[in-house]
Amino acid sequence: MTSLTHDEAIDRARLVNVESYHVDLDLSGAPAGMPFGSVTTVRFSCAEPGAATFVELKPVEVQEIRLNGVPVDPAALDGNRLPLAGLRADNELVVRCTMAYSTTGEGVHRFTDPEDGEVYLYAQACLDDAQRIFACFDQPDLKATMTLAVSAPPDWTVRANAPGEQVRPGRWEFAGTLPLSTYLMTVVAGPYHTRQAEHDGIPLALLCRRSLAPYLDKDAEEIFAVTGALLDHFHGLFGIRYPFGDYVQAFVPEFNAGAMENPGCVTFREEFLHRSAATDSELELRTMVIAHEMTHMWFGDLVTMRWWDDLWLNESFAEYMGWRATAEVTRFTGAWTSFAIVRKSGGYAADQRPSTHPIAPERVADTEQALLNFDGISYAKGASALRQLVAWLGDEAFFAGLRAYFAAHAYGNATLADLLAALSAASGRDLSAWADVWLRRPQVNTLRPEAVTGPDGRYGEVAVRQAAPPGYPTLRPHRIGVGVYAEEGGRVTLAHRAEVDLDPEADGGRTPVPQLAGVPAGRLLLLNDGDLTFAKVGLLPQDRAVLAEVLPALADPLARALTWAAAMEMTRDAEMPAAEFLALAGAGLPAEDDVAVFAQMLRFARETVADRHLPPAARPAALAALAGACQNALDAGRPDAGGRRLTALRGLVSCAGPELISRLRGWPAGRDVPAGLEIDADLRWAMLGRLVVLDAAGEPEIAAECERDRSARGAEHAARCRAALPGAAAKARAWELIVGDGPLRLVAAVAGGFWHPEQAADTAPYVARYFAEMPAVAARRTPNVVPALAHAAYPRYAVTAETLAAAEAMIAVPDLDPGLRRAAIDATDDLRRALAARTLT
Repeated sequence: MTSLTHDEAIDRARLVNVESYHVDLDLSGAPAGMPFGSVTTVRFSCAEPGAATFVELKPVEVQEIRLNGVPVDPAALDGNRLPLAGLRADNELVVRCTMAYSTTGEGVHRFTDPEDGEVYLYAQACLDDAQRIFACFDQPDLKATMTLAVSAPPDWTVRANAPGEQVRPGRWEFAGTLPLSTYLMTVVAGPYHTRQAEHDGIPLALLCRRSLAPYLDKDAEEIFAVTGALLDHFHGLFGIRYPFGDYVQAFVPEFNAGAMENPGCVTFREEFLHRSAATDSELELRTMVIAHEMTHMWFGDLVTMRWWDDLWLNESFAEYMGWRATAEVTRFTGAWTSFAIVRKSGGYAADQRPSTHPIAPERVADTEQALLNFDGISYAKGASALRQLVAWLGDEAFFAGLRAYFAAHAYGNATLADLLAALSAASGRDLSAWADVWLRRPQVNTLRPEAVTGPDGRYGEVAVRQAAPPGYPTLRPHRIGVGVYAEEGGRVTLAHRAEVDLDPEADGGRTPVPQLAGVPAGRLLLLNDGDLTFAKVGLLPQDRAVLAEVLPALADPLARALTWAAAMEMTRDAEMPAAEFLALAGAGLPAEDDVAVFAQMLRFARETVADRHLPPAARPAALAALAGACQNALDAGRPDAGGRRLTALRGLVSCAGPELISRLRGWPAGRDVPAGLEIDADLRWAMLGRLVVLDAAGEPEIAAECERDRSARGAEHAARCRAALPGAAAKARAWELIVGDGPLRLVAAVAGGFWHPEQAADTAPYVARYFAEMPAVAARRTPNVVPALAHAAYPRYAVTAETLAAAEAMIAVPDLDPGLRRAAIDATDDLRRALAARTLT
């Protein structure tokens, strides 16, 4: 299908003004798997009568097309484009067609619950999949009102962007919406379990599959309370009440992303309803995503970017406000610590890869390119840039500018220039230079401390030196905190702190911090204390030398997160040897109280350092050391703050070697389970998966666990376990599924279980096959599917020069699918880093 270009979108927006859509969907055949009917009536005006344009449409079959009452030959449909010629000043287009359900989370997704056989539907129109649902001008700046009618089985619940009702059995009609972009349209239909409430006159609802009802019911009151608190908070900050009627939050199956901000009916991945024990970190993430999507009601839905080059106006703001609101109005007051260690690590990685791009690119050529920019740069780096801007402008000016921006562009579209104008007017500052270096230029700066301790134990001059990576010379203004942490009573706490504005024009990028000259030298001099900016930070040599002693004693979770992050970035950059980081993990993890920090650092130590940065011969000892650190965390006798012990047990399972096989077998049977923990369904699967990799369990055990857990999640776990079975026959069966055309979730699960360092001999033949066969797979798959599948199936543990050469050869193919190219570029950058790291060990 043809991707819409920015130039085409500009031309069409100049020509066409869309007034309204009326969409009538016939979903009544969904239980039997029949395609659905779609009848669209579009009313639009044309600035140049007699001109021609097109609408997008991806049907199975077109039954009828009428433009201003005149039949149009369905054969005129060219791919996904329906030409419209001889336009009048005012026009009406009617398209009657049949559309296909998907199993890839695109258009209308159809899912059959394996537990009870019930069928569930939901629509995902973003980025350009509204055309899989109805005929439309599928670009963000052609907003229009939408009126929806739906035919469905009489016992189904149907929800959409606006309030609606069942006017007769099986027939639902919804009110017209406020002007919306096509990518924000949704419908959720099926025998959904529903909980309802109200807050400040706004009707609230929560939906999930019936088989997940106990998990929704368990958390419903907390979710409703969070939703109400966030609505109150945003009403106060933004100065405009939530304008889209009902606020429905639907937890839907096999969702590709975290959530989607469809106004009036937000859709979430149903994994946010935890059927097994959840840590506070996991519950915090769900709360943040609820806040993130609610922010979109203003940033994205009320005011929408004109084109995808301003994606940051949606995602960066939602990410910033999501974390900020979570920290300010929910019980998760330490949310910024999770942002620093989890989200920003992905942003730093994305911004250093060959595929990096500006937060707000000057040009995004088409929707295919736009899809690839939903990444750590548009989210985490963009949010960090906003946090830096707020630190500079102050809250009062920042929110005054936002309120003016909303008032000026409500129900319309806006650009970077529009937002900067509003913020500049509110603050009295020209933001053009800030926007140029922060939003228009890629890559990340590195900040390194400079200080010498005198014989009196005090710092001499303290300074910060800013550097830019090769090929990206931009230095930026940064407002940062610089903290001096000293030891007292066995704890390392903040003794002195200064805030300083780094001058990008300074000679050599060096900015003195005179406030700290002459203060007693601490155990740690921490740059970016408080995490106000987006920059990698270095450590003083003397601080790095004692880091394994200092890190476990650091009292402040955010300071620990920033210190861990510094060590992680040095390891990724091959500045810190893998063995040094593993020693730090062994010392720091048993004392780490923050669940998000513990989980993220263990994941990095396990999946990046032990599995990839170390040579294979050193890996077993590294895993044993990490398992020991997890066991020490379990045995430490510390309070189980927010699921710390559960996180340690999960880590112990992931690092288990042959010496732990008997325990992995015994725990599901209830033998010697660590005190206070329960071996629930997801832990059972994790233990079985590790046993399979260790060749200590096989198909009989997988089949028995499937019988025990007949859920959709159980099916994904089973697919991952079967892909992890050793032996040529098992790998051959799994590979055929990976390169086949099955449902995305199951194929991704198979790909996720295929590669293991322990099975290098079994998977060696598939390294070359990945690079040979994946281009053909990508050609058959849709743009939303390819990046996820290509990333999951990449031979990430084959850390060799031969793998690198094969990857570079595939990436160099001129007509390679863009999603595959992007996934391969990113994964291959990690491969290069792993090869570089091995030169240090």
